[in-house]
Amino acid sequence: MGLEIYWLQLAEDKLNNIYSYYSVTAGKRLAQKLINGIVDATIDLEKQPEIGQVELSLSNRKQKFRYLVFKNYKIVYWINSDSNRIEIANIFDCRQDPNNIQETK
Repeated sequence: MGLEIYWLQLAEDKLNNIYSYYSVTAGKRLAQKLINGIVDATIDLEKQPEIGQVELSLSNRKQKFRYLVFKNYKIVYWINSDSNRIEIANIFDCRQDPNNIQETK
C-alpha cells in the first residue's frame, strides 16, 4: 500500500487563490481544469514518492522537500515517514520571485 497524500493548509490556500484568480480572469471552467490538473499531478506520488526532484532552495530545512511541475506551478512536498504520508506543503507559481518559496512550512 502506498503513502497517503495530505494537503497542508498553505497548499490548500494556494489552490483556493489560484482558483479564485482564474475563475475571474479566465472563467470557472478553466480554473477548475487547472486545479484538477494540479491535484491529479500528485496522484502518482502515492506509489512513487521520490519521483520529484529535490528542491534546492529549501535544502536548509529539516524536511527533504521535493517538487513536481505542472504548467507554471511547483508542487512542493515532503515524505513524512512518521505519519506514513506525503505532505503537499506549497503550490508555488514559478513566475514570481524565487525567494518567495521560503514561505513553505
